[in-house]
Amino acid sequence: MHHRIGASGQDCGWRPIILIMPFVSITRLRVRAWRYLPAFIIQAFRSARQASLAPGNLAVTLLRDANLTFWTRTVWSEEAAMRAFMLAGMHRKVMPRLLEWCDEAAVAHWNQDALEPPAWDEAHQRLQHEGRTSKVNHPSPAHSRFEIPAPSVSNELKFK
Repeated sequence: MHHRIGASGQDCGWRPIILIMPFVSITRLRVRAWRYLPAFIIQAFRSARQASLAPGNLAVTLLRDANLTFWTRTVWSEEAAMRAFMLAGMHRKVMPRLLEWCDEAAVAHWNQDALEPPAWDEAHQRLQHEGRTSKVNHPSPAHSRFEIPAPSVSNELKFK
């Protein structure tokens, strides 16, 4: 705790300092066929909106990459907030459909000091070195080898 003095020189009293280590979640999904793309896009936007309104969410960014590949980058006040979002609402409803829609899926999580989202190059490196694949029903050869090309970062959409 710190003793605070206001701009006028008055004592503002004791206030606790709350330190958080934000929790980052990165996902990369590749839609396996054009026919799944419209439903995927609609559900991705709905899930991103849900995340941006969820308690504990600090940032939400979607990235459209090459070859029907999409990344999400979210930052949370804590892991429990991310897990609560993940298991609720639209996100929970759409997760089982990704097994059929996608042929590549990967996720990485970590805590960091900064409140700002990590750069996409850091997200890519962390996904490659600390991430894991997620289950898909029709894995591509790249998914099976856990090959993740660096994203093209020109098509991002920030929700929060």
